[in-house]
Amino acid sequence: MSVVAESNLASSEPPNGGDKSVPPGPMPRDKGGWRVAPAPDGRGMPDEHKPTPPHRMRAFWLLLLGLLAINWLFVLISQPSTQPRVTVPFSPYFLQQLEAGKVKSISSRSGSIQGTFTEKLKYPANDSSATPTTLFATQVPSFWNSNQLTNLLIEHNVEVNAKNPNPGTSLLTELLVGFGPTLLLFAVIYFIARRAMRAGGGGLGGLGNFGRSQARRVDPQSIRVTFDDVAGIDEAKAELAEIVDFLKNPERYQKLGGRTPHGVLLFGPPGTGKTLLARAVAGEAHAAFFSIAASEFIEAIVGVGAARVRDLFAKAKEAAPAIIFIDELDAIGRSRQGSAQITGANDEREQTLDQILTEMDGFESNQAVIVLGATNRPEILDPALLRPGRFDRRVAVQPPDRTGRVKILQVHTRSIPLADDVDLGQLASSTPGMVGADLANLCNEAALLAARRGHDKVQQADFTDSLEKILLGAPRGIMLSLADRERTAYHESGHALVGMLTPGADPVRKVSIIPRGQALGVTLSTPDADRVSYSTEELDAKIKVALGGRVAEEVVYGKITTGAESDIQQLTQIARQMVGRWGMSEKLGPITVLPSDGSGPFLPGASETSPQTQWLVDQEVQRIVEEAHAAVTKLLTTHRGQLDSLSKALLMAETLDAGAAYAAAGVKMPPPPEPEPEPEPTPQAEVATPT
Repeated sequence: MSVVAESNLASSEPPNGGDKSVPPGPMPRDKGGWRVAPAPDGRGMPDEHKPTPPHRMRAFWLLLLGLLAINWLFVLISQPSTQPRVTVPFSPYFLQQLEAGKVKSISSRSGSIQGTFTEKLKYPANDSSATPTTLFATQVPSFWNSNQLTNLLIEHNVEVNAKNPNPGTSLLTELLVGFGPTLLLFAVIYFIARRAMRAGGGGLGGLGNFGRSQARRVDPQSIRVTFDDVAGIDEAKAELAEIVDFLKNPERYQKLGGRTPHGVLLFGPPGTGKTLLARAVAGEAHAAFFSIAASEFIEAIVGVGAARVRDLFAKAKEAAPAIIFIDELDAIGRSRQGSAQITGANDEREQTLDQILTEMDGFESNQAVIVLGATNRPEILDPALLRPGRFDRRVAVQPPDRTGRVKILQVHTRSIPLADDVDLGQLASSTPGMVGADLANLCNEAALLAARRGHDKVQQADFTDSLEKILLGAPRGIMLSLADRERTAYHESGHALVGMLTPGADPVRKVSIIPRGQALGVTLSTPDADRVSYSTEELDAKIKVALGGRVAEEVVYGKITTGAESDIQQLTQIARQMVGRWGMSEKLGPITVLPSDGSGPFLPGASETSPQTQWLVDQEVQRIVEEAHAAVTKLLTTHRGQLDSLSKALLMAETLDAGAAYAAAGVKMPPPPEPEPEPEPTPQAEVATPT
């Protein structure tokens, strides 16, 4: 398996948020000086600065006393009398006692009889645990002859009392029974609303805030992120420095008839520091910062997103100068072409987008409010959103070069004690393609690894091992058989030897047969410098290196296995892009027949290319791969002795660095690249001010 260390972009950004509870004045920083502490939402704030919660002790004691009173009332109601009332059958027990003259009095209500005996009786008579009592209850069957029962009662002089099945109730009781549940429901709603108001939610809490903006506001006093905390993207900082001057001195440009840009679109790969840049602009301009993700506008109820947009822009205009930062703008700003529903009605996303367009058009020239949008996919945004007058400027946030990576490492290692052998320049050279988040993760992993090893300072070996863990994966503790280890050694030796002997291939940095992640072995190859484009020869070299493991198994064993699955996927993707996107096929010429995102059409017949063209693409891809396969087979067959030597050394050591791998293969190691001068510390971005 051939692994090329080309990582995606990401940046480590301080947390968002903040409120008016944050005390004014200087805010403490961490040792690195680039994270805001405490957090804008109050986390990490000293106890003396934390806002005191609303006073609820009085309500708590009243509620407790009410619960105790209700509990005492239920105890009184459910408390049994001095004598238990026993339920007896109407026939034959009750009739027998009646004929025996042992029934003193009864009272009835709707067929239910309660009464007293002349003496204490025990029922059942043969139950030793039954308690003797004079109180009893029974139920008259509906089919019983009431005249016969009446005669028996009169004959034995039993006192008969009747109870009204529908006794008269007072007006207060009727009101409580009729309106009590409704009043209780309103009381619960009122209690919830009061709690929401005390917590700062306003009116009806969640119900009242349903159409209000969910944006998190950070006051200017609590923003401590500046351009000093942004490294590696100097071009983007230079463009945003003018925005800072617009917010600080709007009258300087209004005097000459200029107007403040309504919006600035930050676009680039994920994690390149777009959010950090937006916070730095707010920190430099001392402007209120409203941060929200575009997906937070959307709700199930149509119209809520538009209402939240109106509320957000109204708040920003009141707090001007202000910055509205909308992250992942493509969630609502996606192009509306071809998105019409069958019914013809606009959905919630389109209504929200229309409201954003309307609000950005409604900016006055003297309002110091700027909308900063961030997206990873600017090509899918709606054209109406990108036209001048809305997003007037577009700032590309690109991956940093080696100098930029050194600056980013300097930022992320401010709070990390480094040993004397740590070379940030060398570390930046070995991490092409990495950006802020990748490098921040690398520094954090190195610090954690150094702590586990008991080091007082983070050493260069900690950074190297952490980089291997990030790029290659963590080692797995599985035991391979001798045959599997030997086959894996030949497979990885094939990758490495082809990389060493093929012109245009990236130099081999490390070869290992220690299982990591999903792979049984890895071969790490990285370029000496950052690549911005690739030639046909270099892409052919990548395909040959990917085929090296598969061909090595064919040459040595004469059989193939499933171990080259990821290699085949990688080389197929490269070959298809060479033919279908980059115009590197003589038969097709410089035309594009494949979508840029790699996804094909969802509906049959929707493709923009004919079946013949697609067949030709497949034929060209197969030709490129077959020619590379033949060349690699000839190369490894000719250098079979070097392949055996490298695999034997790999079986003994399990992991070979660049020097040991080239020595074992008998190949001269390429000279190291000339060292680049160390970058000077980046000065704070300055904006010219009128004299």
